[in-house]
Amino acid sequence: MDDDLNDPRETDFQIKGYTFSEPFHLIVSYDWLILQGPAAPIFEGDPLVLRCRAWQDWPLTQITFYRDGSALGPPGPNREFSIAVVQEADSGHYHCSAIFRSPGPGSPETASTLAITVQELFTAPVLRASPSAEPQEGSPMTLSCQTKLPLQRSATHLLFSFYKDGRTMRSRDLSSEFQVPTASVEHSGFYWCEAATEDGQVWKQSPQLEIRVQDWLILQVPYAAVFEGEPLVMRCRGWYDKVVYKLHYYHDDQAVRYFHSNTNYTVLQARASDSGRYQCSGTMRIPVESAPMFSAKVVVTVQELFQTPVLRVMSPKEIRGAAHRRVVLRCETRLHPQKRDTPLQFAFYKYSRAVRRFDWGAEYTVPEPEVEELEAYWCEAATATRSVRKRSPWLQLPGLGSSLGLASTNTPAPQAAALAPGNKPFSFRKPPVARSVPSVTSVPNATSVGLQFPAGRVPTSGPPACAPPTPLEQSAGALKPNVDLLLREMQLLKDLLSRVVLELKEPQVLPEFKGTRETPTSHFPLSQGSHQMTPVES
Repeated sequence: MDDDLNDPRETDFQIKGYTFSEPFHLIVSYDWLILQGPAAPIFEGDPLVLRCRAWQDWPLTQITFYRDGSALGPPGPNREFSIAVVQEADSGHYHCSAIFRSPGPGSPETASTLAITVQELFTAPVLRASPSAEPQEGSPMTLSCQTKLPLQRSATHLLFSFYKDGRTMRSRDLSSEFQVPTASVEHSGFYWCEAATEDGQVWKQSPQLEIRVQDWLILQVPYAAVFEGEPLVMRCRGWYDKVVYKLHYYHDDQAVRYFHSNTNYTVLQARASDSGRYQCSGTMRIPVESAPMFSAKVVVTVQELFQTPVLRVMSPKEIRGAAHRRVVLRCETRLHPQKRDTPLQFAFYKYSRAVRRFDWGAEYTVPEPEVEELEAYWCEAATATRSVRKRSPWLQLPGLGSSLGLASTNTPAPQAAALAPGNKPFSFRKPPVARSVPSVTSVPNATSVGLQFPAGRVPTSGPPACAPPTPLEQSAGALKPNVDLLLREMQLLKDLLSRVVLELKEPQVLPEFKGTRETPTSHFPLSQGSHQMTPVES
C-alpha cells in the first residue's frame, strides 16, 4: 500500500504492497569472445572485476586486457582483471583479447569494448558558516561540512574533520557540524573540512573558508611610527561608534587608565618604556548593557629618537685652529634616520657642576687650569623643548702631567664609581694621583692628623710637604723635600679645600637634584707609610 513506501530507495520497486528486487540489465551476445563487467553501477571505493569469457568456455591462452586501447599488462593465462578500490580515473572503455587453444595453431580473437563509468560516491564537501562568515564577537557560530550521497548509497556513513590554519579542530566525527559557542577574535582565520568513508578509502577536502570575527571593540593606535617625546594617542571604538562605558585601557595586561565612557588614552611624551601590547575593554548598551568585552591586542613600539650620547676626547687632528693644543670634548649621538633633521642641544658637566649649559654646540674645550687635574666629565643631549634628554656615561680625564696621558672610557674607574649620575647628591672626591714624595722626619709630639712638619722648623721657601709621620728611629740624614714638588702638592690641596668650602656654602647641583638637603663633605687623612694623599668620601 502507499503506507509501505517509506524508504525512497524502495519506491521504484514496490507496487501495491509487493516488494521487488533491483533490476539489472541483461545483454546477450553471440560472439566468440566477450568481456563481462558488473551489472550494478560502480562507485568510488568499490572493487571492480572484469572477466574475459570464450564461447562455451573454450580454453584460452595469452589473454590481454585493455583500457582505452592501452594494454593493462602482459599477456597471460588469467581470465580476470581486478581493481581493489576504484577511483573516477579508472573509468574508460575496456576490452580483452585471447587465443583459442585447439588442435593446431589456434586463432586469436578480440572482444567488443565495454564502457565502465566509476560514479562519485559523494560530492566534494563545502564548508558553510552560520549565521555568517563574519560573525559578531560574542555571538555563536556554526560551521557545517556539506556534501551529498547518491540515492543508491545514501546509507553510507561518512566521518567529518575540521581544520583551522593548518591545525586540527576536530577529527573523524559522525557530525557534519562544528559549534563555536562564543566567537572571539582568536576564531578568525582560514577553515576547511574533510569528509571520508569509515574505512578511509575515499576522502575529499573542501575549499578554504575565511572567517572574520567582527569586534565589538577596536583599539585604534597611530598608523605612523611614534618617537620618543611625541604624544601617543589611542582610541577605543565601539561597533558602529556605539558609546563604550566602564572603559579600561591595558598595557601588557596591566590596567593603566579607567574612564566612565568614551575617552582617548593619551601619553603626552612617549618613552621607550611605553612600548608593548595594548588592549581596551568596556560595555555597550545593545540594547541593554552587555557583559565586559575586550578588543584585540595591538602592538605599539615607541622608536628611539636618538641614541644615548657618548663623551670622548677629540684627537689633535680633529681640532681646527689654535685649539688643537687644548683638550676638546665631544658629545656624540645619532638621530633616527626618519628624524635626522631634529635639532639637538648639548650640555657638559664636571662632577655635579654644569660647566656649559645647553647649547647647539656638541664640543666643549676644557680650560687650561683644569687640564692638569684628574677630572670626571659627562654630557647631556636633548631636544630643544627638553622633551627627550639623555646623559652619557662618565669620561675620566687624566691630567697632562700624568703618566696615563689622555684617555677616555665608558666605564668609570673604581675610584670614580661613586660619581656616576644618580638620584643622590654628588661628592667632590677626586681619583688619587700617584706622586713620589720624600719622607720627612717628624717630632715625637706631632699629631697623627693634619700636616706634619720637620722637628723644630718650618720651611721658609714654600708650604710644608704633605707626608705621613715617619718613625723616630729614622736617621737624621733623611732626604730633603723637593721644594717645587712641595709647592705643587700644597697648591693642589689648597685648591681642593677651597672648593669643598665653597660647595658647603653654596652647593651647586643639577636641576634634577635640587631640593636635596644632604651636603657632601670630604676628609683627607694621611695614612702612615703612604707617599700619596687620598681623599676619602664621608
